[in-house]
Amino acid sequence: MTDQPHSQTSGNGEGRYATREDFRRIFDEDLKGLYQLSFLITGDHRKAEQCFVGGIEDCAKQNHVFRKWARVWAKRVIAENAIRELNPQRKHSSSSSVSTISSHRQQRSDAAGHFDVEAVLGLAVFERFVFVLCVLENYREHECALLLNCSAREVREARTRAIAELASRRDGSSASSLLRSDSRNSYKETHNGNDGNNRRERHD
Repeated sequence: MTDQPHSQTSGNGEGRYATREDFRRIFDEDLKGLYQLSFLITGDHRKAEQCFVGGIEDCAKQNHVFRKWARVWAKRVIAENAIRELNPQRKHSSSSSVSTISSHRQQRSDAAGHFDVEAVLGLAVFERFVFVLCVLENYREHECALLLNCSAREVREARTRAIAELASRRDGSSASSLLRSDSRNSYKETHNGNDGNNRRERHD
């Protein structure tokens, strides 16, 4: 009698769980995106490949993941492999102040929509993990904290530091471009002015 309800439950739920073929299809269809996730987190192609391949193997062993969450689970497994590989450690800051919520939300939106890969790779390891998981992958603070074995406050502060650094680098790059543009314009004006003076001198 006890076996019957169990078999019925298993039968009813059989089609709800992701199979090995489901995960294989997900990794095939989203090969570029999943590898990029692994690379952005690890910052290293060799480690990214290890975490990516490990993700395929780990997902193939899963048999209790709902099919509709299979793609999200694949990303999580890659992130967990990267955390085990790099063991990102948070840096304790002497300052307890963080950015205001309103400005932080605006920065988060800007950073998520427009960022430079090299700049993200240049972040400190802990800040990079937090930025990729919270900003790019939309993990909640407490979810990210559980993965990284830290507090939600430490996640929040690391995210703020990462976004501030990325914004600073972006602004600096824009400023450098403007300076180069101004220099070229200045050179053209000076050069054209000298040419005009030379022509007038020859005419006189």
